[in-house]
Amino acid sequence: MTGVRIEPSILSADFTALAADVARIPSADLVHVDVMDNHFVPNLTFGLPMVQRLLQVTDLPLDVHLMIDDPDRWAPGFAEAGAAVVTFHAEATGDPVAVARAIRAAGARAGVALKPGTAPDVVIADLGEYDQVLVMTVEPGFGGQAFQPAMLGKVAAVRAAIGDRDVWLQVDGGIGPETIGPARAAGADTFVAGSSVFGQADPDAAVRHLRGLAAS
Repeated sequence: MTGVRIEPSILSADFTALAADVARIPSADLVHVDVMDNHFVPNLTFGLPMVQRLLQVTDLPLDVHLMIDDPDRWAPGFAEAGAAVVTFHAEATGDPVAVARAIRAAGARAGVALKPGTAPDVVIADLGEYDQVLVMTVEPGFGGQAFQPAMLGKVAAVRAAIGDRDVWLQVDGGIGPETIGPARAAGADTFVAGSSVFGQADPDAAVRHLRGLAAS
């Protein structure tokens, strides 16, 4: 298994001071950016202009998580803007392989995400087409939800299928000091943490603490 990556989610940051909050997590491996359209999920956050601006104010790589309809149309633009990883939902497109290839062609790692109710078989047959698989451990749309332990079996199934491939296995939803260990044990190597980072007095210390827990 590869090393541990911690991605604080700015969904839990101060939207009026994003640059300042991102500057408080220098130990993060990437910054997780949740783009929501109020169609694919019942929430609305921000889009490409915000991502472009964030890229101007931080040297940390961005992992853009697209919780949107029609990623076929929109995903390549986030890669072209400079995102390091662009993750889209398998449920939002009829051809996830084509979307992944378009993201890669535009210069980013291609990630594919699965809602809790989506079987891992949807992506396992084409794992060579993806650079990251995101197993949602909550229903996508809102931060602060409780981790769903039932998703650990799906994480383990995806890990077994990945084998020696260079594919990151990410979990997102309810990740904190109590849940990062079980998620790591199931096979995850990339962890999205929102309130457990930005809800702390010292967000960077929280990042380092989570990394230590996952690495132990």
